Amino acid sequence: MPYNSIDKTEVIGVYRIQPKVFGDERGWYCPNVEFSELEKALKISFRNITQLASSYNSKAGILRGMHYQLSPNTQGKLVMATRGSVLDVALDVRKNSPTFGKYITAILTSTNQNQLWVPPGCAHGYLALEPNTTFSYIVTDGKYSPDLERGVNPFDPNLNIPWGMSRESMDLKERDLNLRNFEDIPKDELL
Repeated sequence: MPYNSIDKTEVIGVYRIQPKVFGDERGWYCPNVEFSELEKALKISFRNITQLASSYNSKAGILRGMHYQLSPNTQGKLVMATRGSVLDVALDVRKNSPTFGKYITAILTSTNQNQLWVPPGCAHGYLALEPNTTFSYIVTDGKYSPDLERGVNPFDPNLNIPWGMSRESMDLKERDLNLRNFEDIPKDELL
């Protein structure tokens, strides 16, 4: 198996994934994704990959998120830092989930090549922890639909996500600053 571990988290359906990394004095090789193995372990299908995407972050402190999409274009995301490191967050916005309103955090680094599976129905965001960080996504299920995109205020005081740096030292888009707190999101805008 090309994975050292595939571990459940406190949020149902979110998994921490550690692929094997093979290294020597010249560097390393990592089979980042073995789809058939992940499908068996996570009990999901990667047959409907809709997008491979990357984002580049020129400096530490860039915050992206917390975003999700409504039905019928909900998306699952296998995410990883391919350069640098991030604090990654997944928040359960599935109304009927036993972990509704709970979130998990994970430090993802290009050195460790660790990953997070964020299933459809979870809001997702990350904070770049160092300059020149590149973050990659394998997106499944729905295609990107701006009219179905929603989000949660990453600084919601009731969620109290531990970003690890002050809000003033972070760089984020105005639209993310204006997202509603979790408790203020209408029920029809949750999954």
